Amino acid sequence: MSSSSTRVLTLTKEYPPHVYGGAGVHVENLTRELSKIAQVDVRCFGDQQLDFTSGQPSVAGFKNQFSFPDNLDPRLLKALEPLAVNLGIASQPVEADVVHCHTWYSMMAGFWIKTLYGIPLVVTTHSLEPLRPWKEEQLGRGYHLSSWMEKTVVEAADAVIAVSEGTRAEVMEVYDLDPEKVHVIYNGIDLDRYQSSDATEVLKKYGVDPSQPYLLFVGRITKQKGILHLIEALHHMRPGIQAVLCAGMPDTEEIGNATANAVKELQKTREGVHWIPEMVPIEDIIPLYSGASVFVCPSVYEPFGIINLEAMACKTPVVASAVGGIPEVVVDGETGYLVSVDQNTPPDFSPVDPAKFAQDLAAGIHRVLDDPDAKTNMGLAGRKRVEEHFSWASIAKKTLGLYESLCRQKVGC
Repeated sequence: MSSSSTRVLTLTKEYPPHVYGGAGVHVENLTRELSKIAQVDVRCFGDQQLDFTSGQPSVAGFKNQFSFPDNLDPRLLKALEPLAVNLGIASQPVEADVVHCHTWYSMMAGFWIKTLYGIPLVVTTHSLEPLRPWKEEQLGRGYHLSSWMEKTVVEAADAVIAVSEGTRAEVMEVYDLDPEKVHVIYNGIDLDRYQSSDATEVLKKYGVDPSQPYLLFVGRITKQKGILHLIEALHHMRPGIQAVLCAGMPDTEEIGNATANAVKELQKTREGVHWIPEMVPIEDIIPLYSGASVFVCPSVYEPFGIINLEAMACKTPVVASAVGGIPEVVVDGETGYLVSVDQNTPPDFSPVDPAKFAQDLAAGIHRVLDDPDAKTNMGLAGRKRVEEHFSWASIAKKTLGLYESLCRQKVGC
């Protein structure tokens, strides 16, 4: 039974079973917990169709119904097609008190629904388009369209949720917003699902030697996630440490090829480099987190970094770059180590000295592996931290509180 009369319409590109990134994980967990205390309808990209039941959201998937010419630049299609899906989402009748959209992919539908129905609009900024200029490689001039959509909708929203204090500062710097409209509500973790578990059989499945330590990377192949910096760091590491790189879905063919070539070169110089070039299912990724001696997050841009929470929940220490919202998750010297990186001026974010960054990453990893007692204590401290600060139940309550405060400001809400 819902404890609030608030009716929530959530808009998102990703929703199970079509989830490939942190924003999709966020929406899946947030809507599940919100459905326990409010009525939640989800409109997403895809073919999903689930009726509302108590404690579960209703889900409706939408596909592009517009016919684009065959000779359209595929990079432009990546920006125009989401706009067409947004039109379909907004064209269906709405019975909600608040609309909440996630990422630029769903923002125009949120803007149109706010305009058509006069209900409050909430936007969660999982990342900011102006701070990801490498996306022009994916979208071409379409990147300017996605950036315009994000700017238009963020600045028109009744409330903006930033997933970290670092992200809030970036939002305030990039967009023209009343500071009172920008709220920090962290990402969370499913504490029941993400728990330490035996990794032996899963390691064998992927060809990893369970008797030898390994570091773990999980993420898409993109400049943002810094996988090429980690591969360079591995050239500076002593033998006997395996590397498991769960890295797929390259942003572009170029970075996909660069990563493949870098891995091949690395495998010529050291043993135990295991590249898993696809998105690993959750039933495998949790044992991989659990068995890792250290989880490495070499991102150069990371508003929050939910992957670090996943590793910490599995009692694995983290070595991560000290960028964005990561220092609000990983406590240096307590749940892992933070690696400082001198970066070029945003929105470039690339390290000024990539070689030094790679060497510092390697030093941080060695530091964890060289102190087994500290490694164990960091794992335990990481689990404790996620339990105390990042449960989805508490995040859902904070989010519902924001919805209700907005509704009280609207006549008839």
